[in-house]
Amino acid sequence: MDKLQIRVPLDVPPALRGSYRDNYSRITHGVGRLMLMAGDQKVEHLNGDFFGPNIAPEDADPEHLFRIASQARIGAFATQLGLITRYGMDYPQVPYLVKLNSKTNLVGTEQQDPVSRQWQTMEQLARFRAVSGLQILGVGYTIYPGSSREAEMLTEAARMIFEAHQQGLVTVIWAYPRGRAVAEERDAHLIAGVAGLVACLGADFVKLNPPKVETGSPAEALKEAVLAAGRTGLICAGGKETNAEEFLTRLRQQIHISGAAGNATGRNIHQRPLEEAVQFCNAISAITLDDASVSEAMKIYRGSASMD
Repeated sequence: MDKLQIRVPLDVPPALRGSYRDNYSRITHGVGRLMLMAGDQKVEHLNGDFFGPNIAPEDADPEHLFRIASQARIGAFATQLGLITRYGMDYPQVPYLVKLNSKTNLVGTEQQDPVSRQWQTMEQLARFRAVSGLQILGVGYTIYPGSSREAEMLTEAARMIFEAHQQGLVTVIWAYPRGRAVAEERDAHLIAGVAGLVACLGADFVKLNPPKVETGSPAEALKEAVLAAGRTGLICAGGKETNAEEFLTRLRQQIHISGAAGNATGRNIHQRPLEEAVQFCNAISAITLDDASVSEAMKIYRGSASMD
């Protein structure tokens, strides 16, 4: 891959442009693609993702997430600040991305349009960064375009992005069109519109669900969203746990056909036992960061190859 050219957003103060470049380069391993290990589901999906059939028993313990993140090759581990304050002292080597808003799935869209508000301020996060000594490279926030409450979330997200850039941090927006006004959340044209919306917020990356299509290739359909996102890197959610080879094939198509800038994967990693989770994480990183083939990545997953 070509040497990474980092475009520093103009809302990053001149004195912190070096910090932003360092954080961006570290979170993307110097290639501009993001391998985000998503661990925010403890709130979003409660315990449904962490305990039950076909889920590794150790996933019931929140520390399983930190053990994986500390041993695997990732860009950053995204989770809520509360978990980081409880476990970060034992895992200072992990690169973190703090998820600043979250909501549970107890209230369904049929009952009320979704809204997710910010838990901590950027000033509180700055104080934590100053005293913790942890590697906090960025922040994340979820928006639900199409919700009747979207204005609140868009306002918070825009302010968070500005304030994060003022601190030299990288920003990732989770963006899911959802609410009674949204007929099909996975419509390719709608997803592209949401990608463009996040670009207008000024985020560095947008995390989206890939589109579902009746005919044709989902990877081809995703191209519209990649174009709409412009200089905001588009990363795809990993979704529910699935066959490893199918997952890696889809990821490679998203990067090399669609032009996606990486992935955000949670359940497909942490629902596996520790050793397998680490190897699968490294297989994902091989495709995301090294342009590895699916067969090369599968060798890493099966433990017959190692990462440099």
